[in-house]
Amino acid sequence: MNEIANLLALFLNVITFSIFFRALASWFPIDRDGPILRALDAITEPVLEPLRRVVPTIGMIDITPMVAMLLLQFIAQALVRGAAG
Repeated sequence: MNEIANLLALFLNVITFSIFFRALASWFPIDRDGPILRALDAITEPVLEPLRRVVPTIGMIDITPMVAMLLLQFIAQALVRGAAG
């Protein structure tokens, strides 16, 4: 059970870092149709899209990536702690 929890936590960490890099890339004038950004969109959109329906924007700022990263880290830590205890 511990190995499965660690593997799931690793998967959640990969998604978290993908969301971070996607948000960081949005600050730069780069091609949104490039293969790397399309891959990041494909990985992160299943997590971000449902949250966008719930999380309000603050002015013109979308805080959904920050909320998603916090939730994913909370779940990953809960998985690891639950498997260890």
